[in-house]
Amino acid sequence: MPTTITIKEDTKKILSVMKGEEDWDTFLKELIKEYLRMKRELARKKLKELFIEETRVKKWTREY
Repeated sequence: MPTTITIKEDTKKILSVMKGEEDWDTFLKELIKEYLRMKRELARKKLKELFIEETRVKKWTREY
């Protein structure tokens, strides 16, 4: 069922340019997929940094 989302005119202009010839539904689904992919990537980076830090601390504690 179609719905309406209220956004400012300047936001719609930017999104329309990004959207190109795609329909809105397809465009927004792709935008959501990309957003979620980027969030997962960021979470993986943070986990990797935490793992590296944990490994560093464990190594340090074994030395003392």
